[in-house]
Amino acid sequence: MNTGTVKFFNEQKGFGFIKETGTNQEYFVHISELVDEVRENDEVTFDLQEGRKGLNAVNVKRA
Repeated sequence: MNTGTVKFFNEQKGFGFIKETGTNQEYFVHISELVDEVRENDEVTFDLQEGRKGLNAVNVKRA
């Protein structure tokens, strides 16, 4: 389980990005992978899964 902060999330478009704590790596997240509703600057936990364009955040929950 990884932790991070929601850097950007657009509900209308259904996607955003999460910045991982410690590594500052950024991961794409699709609205279908959210367990909880999130907003920018929310602290979250997530898993990583290989997507078409690299690693994506999945199973995203507010911390």
